[in-house]
Amino acid sequence: MPNSPIDALDGALIALLAEEPRIGVLECSRRLQVARGTVQARLDRLRSRGVVGGFGPEVDPAALGYPVTAFATLEISQGQGADVRAHLAGVPEVLELHTITGQGDMLCRIVARSNADLQRVIDKVVGFDGIVRAATAIALENPVPYRVLPLVAQAAAE
Repeated sequence: MPNSPIDALDGALIALLAEEPRIGVLECSRRLQVARGTVQARLDRLRSRGVVGGFGPEVDPAALGYPVTAFATLEISQGQGADVRAHLAGVPEVLELHTITGQGDMLCRIVARSNADLQRVIDKVVGFDGIVRAATAIALENPVPYRVLPLVAQAAAE
């Protein structure tokens, strides 16, 4: 484990929990063929080190009625970062916010009910004095959805 914060057992535990998030510790130990205490200790360590952040449900925005996904690159006024972050945190359709290098200062992933509704969301996002300009790109499809299991497998093998 010199190059990676996880080993093969950690990787197998993470993969099992990703496939079956409602599985219990006892069942994990049975399937992984290790003691229940080992699974619990590994899980506690993974959580305390921030490798595993939670066990909540995966929610699909499209199934909630928000099938349109877009990415907005925002240019903000100098010194307004904290205020812009607070503003964007209050917009429910903003799913993620990243500060970036290159063109723009922030990149956010937003969702909307339709292309027409996207205009309302963009107006809500940019309707703040600290945001100077926005460039938006609508996602057409998501052929590689957010995933971490290939990265977990690679890290566990190192």
